Parts: sequence; structure tokens; C-alpha cells
Amino acid sequence: LGETGLALTALSLRYEGPDFLDGAFTSPRAESRQRAILLGQEAVEMASRLGVPHVNLWMAYDGFDYPFQVDYERLWADEVEGFRQVAAHDPAIRVSVEYKPVDPRRTALIRGMGEALLAVRDVGLPNFGVQIDFCHSLMAREQPALAAALALREGRLFGVHLNDGYGTADDGLLVGSVHLWQTLELLATLRQYDYQGTIYFDTFPVREDPAGESAANVARIRALEDILDRIDMARLAELQARHDALGVQELLQVAALELR
Repeated sequence: LGETGLALTALSLRYEGPDFLDGAFTSPRAESRQRAILLGQEAVEMASRLGVPHVNLWMAYDGFDYPFQVDYERLWADEVEGFRQVAAHDPAIRVSVEYKPVDPRRTALIRGMGEALLAVRDVGLPNFGVQIDFCHSLMAREQPALAAALALREGRLFGVHLNDGYGTADDGLLVGSVHLWQTLELLATLRQYDYQGTIYFDTFPVREDPAGESAANVARIRALEDILDRIDMARLAELQARHDALGVQELLQVAALELR
């Protein structure tokens, strides 16, 4: 990274494999829960050594598959305690949870922004927050800009994954390729709240050239930022105050499509 001039801004930790198949922080086995917490703490220590400010947690298997399978109160308490112990390990390192409603579990414990912010409240540490993933937010039937605004108003949005999809699965398509307007609205919300964190591209170039897709993601964001620069924000605020849907559509049409 030093040779390329790139900056490492976060470590992303995944809990997978046979040890965590039935949960990491929420495993029914105390030894697996402790192993998951130690792994998170080791990631925090590594981030500190590398000068990385942020560790992101995706709790793949923390959830359930069947009704009556788990004690929900116990599951939530174990999850929050795991978050708390990892975040408390070094208050200088930000720790976030990346939510996702399903996959690989049929029901995740942290399904959407509401549960994520509830966990933030229950953890009660200033360095614990949320990372939003655009596809995951769509899967949770959220409006990504609204979800981000809820975290931003609390000062707890620590990372943003941009991608796109059809809303039923974690498609990881090119940024803005399906939900262009929602992507633009999310970027506008980040600008409104002066978001200073990193924007990541979490796309899956299975059949596409990875370098070409990365370049296309960058180009798409720059194009959307140019559109934002052309929107009359004072006029937008007036229209939003009246909930004027047609007026907003006309404003976007002029700024994005240059049609009058």
C-alpha cells in the first residue's frame, strides 16, 4: 500500500467456518463466543498497529432459521456483549456492525438500521457505530438515504458500501446500475450531513473485468457528484417542505437529464 500511495481505512472482519456456523457472538457454546470476541479484539489490535481507524464486523451467522429456535432476549444480550467487548478493547478504534437481513441465516439478528442503532444504544460506547451497505439496505426494504440519515443524525455512520442490485439478494452490481435515483439521494444525504468517512465499492465482478468495474464505479460516482452540484439545493428544500413530488422530479430532470 505504501508503494501505491493507497490508504488502508478499515479492516473488515468476517465470522465464518465451522466454529461459527451456529453463531459467533450468539453461539450457544461459550467457547465459540469467547473465540469470536478474541478474534474481534485481535482485529482491533492489528488496526491500531497499522494506524487503521476502523474495524467493521459482519455477523454472518448471528441469527436463526426457525420459529422457537432461540431465546431472543438471550441472543440479543450475547450480541450486544460481544460488540461491547470488542469496541471497549481500544476506544481509539471505531468499530461498526454491517447489517444484513438474511443470508446466510434465514433471519439475521441485526436485520436493518433500526436494529443496528438499537445495538449502538445498548452497547453505549462512543466508538461503536454502523456501516451501511446499499444492497443490504435494499434487501431490508429500506430507503438507503433514510437509513443513512438516521445514523448520521446520531453521528454513528462509520462506513458506506456502495453497490447495486434488485433488492432480493446481495447482487453486488455496478454502482447506480439499477437504483440510480436512490444512489443519488444517498450521496446527497452524505453531503447534507458532511459525511467524512470512507465510501467503499462492494461489487462483485464475476464476469466483468475487476479493474474495469472499479474504474466504472469511480466514474459513476463522479458523474453523480456532478449532478448534485447542478441541483439548486435551496429550491429542493422549498419543494421538500411542501412534499412537492412533481416539483422535485422536474428539478432532478433538469439537473440530471438537462431536460426542461
